[in-house]
Amino acid sequence: MTSAADSRRAHRPAPSGRNHTLLTTASVVTSLGSHGALIAASFAVLETGGDGGDVGLVAAARTLPLVLFLLIGGAIADRLPRHRVMVAANALNCSSQGLFAVLVLAGEPQVWQMMLLSALGGTGQAFFGPAAEGMLLSSVTAEQAGRAFALFRFATQGATMTGAAIGGALVAVIGPGWVLALDAVAFAVAGALRAFLDVSHIPPREPGRGMFSDLRDGWREFTGRTWLWAIVVQFSLVNAVVVAADAVYGPQVARDHLGGAAAWGLALGLYAAGNAAGALLMMRWRPRRMLLVGVVCVFPFALPSAALAVPVPLSLLCVAMFVSGVSIEVFGVSWMTALHQEIPEEKLSRVSAYDWIGSVSLVPLASALAGPAESSFGRPAALWGCAALVVLATAAVLCVRDVRDLTRRTRPVTTERPVVAPEAAAGPAATGPTAGG
Repeated sequence: MTSAADSRRAHRPAPSGRNHTLLTTASVVTSLGSHGALIAASFAVLETGGDGGDVGLVAAARTLPLVLFLLIGGAIADRLPRHRVMVAANALNCSSQGLFAVLVLAGEPQVWQMMLLSALGGTGQAFFGPAAEGMLLSSVTAEQAGRAFALFRFATQGATMTGAAIGGALVAVIGPGWVLALDAVAFAVAGALRAFLDVSHIPPREPGRGMFSDLRDGWREFTGRTWLWAIVVQFSLVNAVVVAADAVYGPQVARDHLGGAAAWGLALGLYAAGNAAGALLMMRWRPRRMLLVGVVCVFPFALPSAALAVPVPLSLLCVAMFVSGVSIEVFGVSWMTALHQEIPEEKLSRVSAYDWIGSVSLVPLASALAGPAESSFGRPAALWGCAALVVLATAAVLCVRDVRDLTRRTRPVTTERPVVAPEAAAGPAATGPTAGG
């Protein structure tokens, strides 16, 4: 006779699986540290006499290695056990943040030194990101995918909210150096957790294939879906201007008008609270046309830049950050569900790498140009330009039929499914309308 406990275990949803639990816990730990560290890095530059241009250079230094190494990271993550790639990347991030902390605590760091350490951190992220996304996407079933991704993002964004709020306060109380040191410890703990991930469910890879052949396969998978590359192009613009606004202009507006690091940390915390609320919503809501709903929800992402351009009082900025956080999380869960549904497991990390490289390719340029743009046009005009680009890029993607028509289904894609040729991508694909980060 089956006991009640056995019955509960039999019906336990995929999100409570071991890999999903380890991935979620490790992500919570790193989110607690890294989002406080982002604030700490910006204010470390400002406290040593740097200006907005210097903040932008340090931010760009972190993002540039993403563009250079993401494709290699994606190919390696589809070839080697993904958890080993993740642990090695966490070790590099722990070392770079630890050295950054020592540099700040020891005295007055030079901008080039902070750029170098930020670049090391970005290199770790280039290898970690595709492996982590592939690992997460492969850890759940098709039936539980939407709920699992929403649960993961809910936990991660809750930690982001806490980390940003506490990090901003700690920067004001104990200084940026100690916040960077805490982030290094967080990477060490997360790497230890990820070492216990189980990859036995992932089929062995075919031997004898070179990295360039793997990258070509990933490219064909990426370009063969109009919805995929169109949304990545959209986010190459959206991410660039939003990162410039948040990393370069936001800390300066907070310093000049809102009261400093603690206020900016609160605003970022409200954005993360919106992320958590959006993820909680997506645990219950399963829109049939998931990409259409997700892309429409990108429009409010322009609100924070507009609020900073005015600038509005802190309370209104927090409202704008919260609303944009909710809306972008609806997109995020919809996006992950679409990738899980449409992309074969053995190509997840490579497709993720093309997604990442497209999405961050303009971030270094935007971060580096944010200071000169402020000098040429003024900070309000630059922020209004950021908001306008978000709206225009999102409206353009809604003109793509495949984005509007991609429909949720419960049956997973098989690995034998042929790739849609680029010239045929405008027609119906697989079992639904054709085929973003």
